[in-house]
Amino acid sequence: MASMNISLPDPMRDYVQDRIESGQYASVSDYVRDLIRRDQGAMEDEERWLRDLDVSITKSLAEMHAGEGMDLDTACDTVLVELENGGRADA
Repeated sequence: MASMNISLPDPMRDYVQDRIESGQYASVSDYVRDLIRRDQGAMEDEERWLRDLDVSITKSLAEMHAGEGMDLDTACDTVLVELENGGRADA
């Protein structure tokens, strides 16, 4: 396993040390590894969200070019009616 050295301002160092002393982490390395895992997960979630958004946009554009879907004004009017009727479009 490789090692890295980092420098922290005293308040940050104290914060990390408090987390270790409270039993939340076994060591500074454990704390840093957890931060990196969380960051990796957040990046993967963002990339997945962007891929899903791209698919949704592509699908929506294809529907609109095929004459399907509804224009923005109609969609907004429908949502407003549903909101006014407590979430029911047919009231």
